[in-house]
Parts: sequence; structure tokens; C-alpha cells
Amino acid sequence: MRKTKIICTIGPATSDFDMLSKLAAAGMDIVRLNMSHGDHESAARVIKAVKTLNRKSDKPIAILMDTQGPEIRTGDLASELELKNGSEITISVRDNVDVESSSFHIHYDDLLDTVNPGDRITVDNGIINLQVIEKHPDGHMKCRVIDGGILKSKRHVNLPGIRVNLPAITKKDRADIEFAMAEQLDFIALSFVREADDIRELKALMGDKAGKIKIIAKIEDQSGVANLEEILQEADGIMVARGDLGVEINVAELPNVQRRIARLCAEHGKRCIVATHLLESMIENPIPTRAEVTDVANAIYEEVDAVMLSGETTIGKYPVRCVEQLVEIAETTESVPGLGFTRNLILNNEKQHLAVTAVQLAESLGAAGIVVITRRGYMADYVTNCHPQQTRIYAFTNDSQTRRRLTLNRNLSAYRTAFSNDPEKTLHTAFDVLKDRAGLNAGDKVVVISDVLAGFGVEAIQIRSLP
Repeated sequence: MRKTKIICTIGPATSDFDMLSKLAAAGMDIVRLNMSHGDHESAARVIKAVKTLNRKSDKPIAILMDTQGPEIRTGDLASELELKNGSEITISVRDNVDVESSSFHIHYDDLLDTVNPGDRITVDNGIINLQVIEKHPDGHMKCRVIDGGILKSKRHVNLPGIRVNLPAITKKDRADIEFAMAEQLDFIALSFVREADDIRELKALMGDKAGKIKIIAKIEDQSGVANLEEILQEADGIMVARGDLGVEINVAELPNVQRRIARLCAEHGKRCIVATHLLESMIENPIPTRAEVTDVANAIYEEVDAVMLSGETTIGKYPVRCVEQLVEIAETTESVPGLGFTRNLILNNEKQHLAVTAVQLAESLGAAGIVVITRRGYMADYVTNCHPQQTRIYAFTNDSQTRRRLTLNRNLSAYRTAFSNDPEKTLHTAFDVLKDRAGLNAGDKVVVISDVLAGFGVEAIQIRSLP
């Protein structure tokens, strides 16, 4: 069975129930709501559709909400503006600045104080690049066009190598986070995380929901990369957000940064998502490029928990085919053992030690599975952290939200079952599910580990044969 999970961003091409059903049937594990391009009304419709889908399906679809974050954008233009290489352009920062008609506005009050002559301003995800020539105290600056193009209204702006003086969580983000908590979503991805305090601020805002809704830190600039290890201490996972990250750092360094993030997530036992441009050409074309296939395979070699589609499933012509292509790449890549990198999991508590023992035992026995009985999913996380190579993880919980959020865990299938005061009854219920829905057979050996079964025995790990 496929180990790597698939996240699909939902947009105009995929927001109706029929398309969501097709994506789920093709292999989608998690829905992403991108609040940079959506409102609460449209998000609520998708959430309702996913909940309906989950009531009808054996395999749950989790929901991840992605905050917009502290974005800088250009202003509105009466018409598209052509920027030619080598030409000079005026950028206004303050409103009502009298400049020539060939200028445009950037909505960031501190821009004049932040950049200096020689600094680079990148617009529209790196397509247009400008170099600052001079600044004027009346609220504008002169720039030279390094890489020109057609500028449209409200394009995204990056300031590579410059710390932006904007809050980690904006007013809009706060409203969106409150919405996510009210809807009991499964994950919140916080954009432009620069330091661990950004995650702490989110946790404070979430209150007692912080432990129930898992937090994914999006690494999108040099500050996030520099502070990665302290961010890992606070977040539940990391998203390698390669769109902005590839603009904010030297693009040639991006593969090294991705691999470092994947390795650190594996060592610290945190979930890892690789996002952006996985199958970008399939927005228009029915097949991916060879380079895209190799890129996806490399993320799978790095044993990340999930790969994520963006434009491919929001506005693309072939959203279902994109998911099917990811499934095929993942299954083919995972079928060749031993191509991942060596990792050294940090063993920082007794339960993680137990999980390591359970995985080693299961792998040495050639067990048909590792069965985890868990209420909140913590032991399932510890087993996932061990990255078993040959053995599937089967997690059983009596909590629906725990089941959904375990959907992100690599190489894990999650089920919701009733728990009994009698541990044997709980186990036999799980064994029946494995035979009925997971393809296991009577007599198959499994390794059982639990963090909730009272009276489970002196040993926390058992070897059992399915009855």
C-alpha cells in the first residue's frame, strides 16, 4: 500500500462534491483550503462536502487550512504594465504620492525603511525582478528592471534576504483561525513562520484547541530556514513551501534545504510536507514532465509524509489525473527498498523507545502489520517516527478527529472503533477490521502496541496472530 500521502488544494476546478469524490477515489488523503484565495463561505461549502464524503467512505479525508500570512502585494492597476529589461520604474509606497503613470504601488508602509540601493525586489513569484537605485523621503523609490514582464494588479512581492516588519498572524489570519477552530478542522498551516515565537503565538490564540488541531509551520524565507530547529520544537510538522522559499533563497540551494528539512523532521519525529510545482505542467497538459516525475520521486526517497498539489487541482485541466499520477509515482518509487537516506531518530521519552522496539520486532519477524491502539494518536506518532520500511502501521482510535489527523502520517492507515474496558475485546474488534478492510488474513502475525489499554499486560508490546 502507498506510504506517501497526497494533499490537494481545492479551488474552482474541484470544489463541488462530485469532483471531491473523484479526487478521494483517485487517492487524495487531505484537502487543503488556501485562505489566500478563498473566503469562509466557499470554505464552508467544501468542508460540508468533505464531511458528507467522510460519512459515506471507509477512508477519512482530513482538512488542512492554510493561512494567508503577512503578504506584501502590488496595488491595483488601471491596465497591465509592461516592464522592459534595463528600464527604470518608480514604486510608490505611501498613498497619494504624485509620480508618473508608468509607476506602481506596493502595499508595505515600511518598504522605504527596509530596503536600500542595490537590494532586490521580486514580483509575481520571481517572474519580475527589480533592483533599488535610489530612495526618496516623499514616499517613492527608483528601481531598475532586471527581469521584465507584464505586471498585473495585486501581484505577490518578495524582498529576498530582508526581514519583513509584519506580524506573524494578521487580522485576517486570526479570523480564519477562529473559523478553522469553529469548524473543528484537522490542521492549520501557518504561513511565513520565521521563528518559534510565531508558533507560540498561534498556540496562545488557539487555547485548548492547540493540541487537537495540529500546527504545520510553512518555511518560506531565510529566517525560517535559519531558525528551523527551534521551530521544530514547537510545531507538529513542517511544510517545505517551495514557491516563496525558492524566491527568498538562492534557488540552487532549494534542493539542499528541502533535504535538510526532511532529515530534521525525521530525526525530531515531526511530519513533513513537500509543496509547490510538483506537477505544474499538468495544469495545462495531460502528462507530467520527466523532471517533475523525478522531483516527486526524490521527495518520496526522502520519506516525507506527504506531497501537495496546488494549482494542479485548483485551476488545472486534469486534477484527477494529477492525483492518479502521484499515486503511480509513489507506489513505483516505494517499491524499491533502501533508497531513502539514513536518519537518526532522537529518542527523548520512554514511549518513543517502546515504539522503536515494536518496529524493530515487527520488521525482524516480517509481521503483517503494527497495530497501535491509541486514543489521541500519540503512540501512532511515535511508531510513525520510526519509519518502518517493510511493515504497515494500523492505528485504531475511538476519536474521529484523531483518526482524521493521523491521515497525514506516512505509511499509516487509521480506523475508528469502539474501545471496551476489556482489552481483548478491543483487540479483537481491531483484528476483525484488519481482516475485513485491510486485506489481512487469519493466522497473520502482527505486533501490538498501545498507550491506552488498561490491563494490557506487564509488557507494552505483544506479538499476536489474527484469529
